[in-house]
Amino acid sequence: MELQAYLDGELSGRAEQRVADWMLKDAEAQALAAELRMTHGSLAGNEPERSVPESREFYWSKIRRAIESGETAAPPIEPQWGWVWAWRRYLVPASSVAAALIAAAVLLFPADGTQYLAEVENLSDSVSSHSFRSRSENVFVVWISSEDRSQDEMPESYMDDGDIILQ
Repeated sequence: MELQAYLDGELSGRAEQRVADWMLKDAEAQALAAELRMTHGSLAGNEPERSVPESREFYWSKIRRAIESGETAAPPIEPQWGWVWAWRRYLVPASSVAAALIAAAVLLFPADGTQYLAEVENLSDSVSSHSFRSRSENVFVVWISSEDRSQDEMPESYMDDGDIILQ
């Protein structure tokens, strides 16, 4: 910060001398000062000139006359679908509430049977497994047997109208 002020000639005599002494001792400070001088020279030589097509007095008098006349901006143009834009303030929140209610209903009241699903993995080729679920008794059973037994050998007494056998 002081280095930039030194390069711009903004420091007092004592502060300027302190920064000059510091720059003589520190090589990094000298390199930074050289880079700042180069950047300042590049910016000063390449800054674009902005000019107003009228004279300065005429330009400012136009601005003063516009302020004094109290010109107002043109009223905003209403969109063609004005009624849609008017209802938008009610429909957007209503759709958000509806989406939240649907999400809550799906999470709190899952579809019939989804809470009873289970996955049984069989890692052996010589052993088979059969799953049985009884909604009326609220039970889920897995039979593990050798490969030569089939589903037909299961007792019929375990089958009920609402029971499902999964394989």
